[in-house]
Amino acid sequence: MSVAMSMAASAAHAIEVVPVATGLENPWGLAFLPDGRMLVTERPGRLRIVAADGRLGEPLQGLPAVDARSQGGLLDVALDPKFASNGLVYWSYAEAGSRSEADKNGTAVARGRLQGERLTEVSVIFRQLPKVKSTAHFGSRLVFDRSGRLFVTLGDRYLRRDDAQNLGNHLGKVVRIDADGGVPADNPFARAAGARPELWSIGHRNMQGAALNPWTGALWTHEHGPQGGDEVNLDMAGKNYGWPVITYGCEYGSCAAIGEGKAKAGMEQPLTYWVPSIAPSGMAFLTSDRYAGWKGSLFVGALAGQMLVRLQLDGDKVVKEERLLTDLHERIRDVRQGPDGLLYLLTDNNPGRVLRVVP
Repeated sequence: MSVAMSMAASAAHAIEVVPVATGLENPWGLAFLPDGRMLVTERPGRLRIVAADGRLGEPLQGLPAVDARSQGGLLDVALDPKFASNGLVYWSYAEAGSRSEADKNGTAVARGRLQGERLTEVSVIFRQLPKVKSTAHFGSRLVFDRSGRLFVTLGDRYLRRDDAQNLGNHLGKVVRIDADGGVPADNPFARAAGARPELWSIGHRNMQGAALNPWTGALWTHEHGPQGGDEVNLDMAGKNYGWPVITYGCEYGSCAAIGEGKAKAGMEQPLTYWVPSIAPSGMAFLTSDRYAGWKGSLFVGALAGQMLVRLQLDGDKVVKEERLLTDLHERIRDVRQGPDGLLYLLTDNNPGRVLRVVP
């Protein structure tokens, strides 16, 4: 397979970007299979296996229908921690409402067993409540914690931003569920009156990046601000991240103030934020030694910013930012570390690509 490579400079060294696969339609999420092949979602509703040489498999059979309008569609994909023995795959997607709610939709999570070119025993294990008449702010990333529970990041659905502060729904929240959709007994709101027991954290806007810190086991997320105010957060049990009461952003167009300012007692501050917005999507910690000086960094893709951002960390503090691959001029939707220790990117285009970042 012939590929065209582009070069980019960083403070540490030059890097090459090598196309691995092309011809995808708005790819959104990527997960590596144990044999090195990749599962890649396409937002219109297709899940494909991408071979190591970049060949695209036919869309896997067995997925439920998705609502692929605007920001909706097939979103993230993740393997069960015990995939090698159980073959289970999880994916998030925009799900249309029932006949009585045909004009509404919401983020849902399903799982199925990968068998050859199809998914079997498919079941929906989580549905965001309530469904909303909107085609925006679905979230949604999937991350397993060290105990095998699944974090799901959920958007505020744009028109319902005040609900991000309401414990009685799933809008603008992170939820934590068992692998079969049950509620873990140690969830922070499991016994709180009037609260959804699945809730992990509240006060979020639209989270399209999440990763487990490989050294601490803590969940890190990032979310889109409005006009400015994109955030990276250390996402802790029971905490309130402020939206829309506090934000570093402002209203679209007018830049009128939102909420009560940038800080308030009882609400968490981000680890870092961006003004103006870069529109972050996808996130990965680098644990390998493949890139000089980069081990331990956090990498964030940017859609509007059309770049890869490297955040240098000192524990839970962001101490430096480096902006990479700005010469690509492509929207970066997802970022993953592959089994070879290299970084892989998805570009949000039609056609979109899988890219490998080579030192």
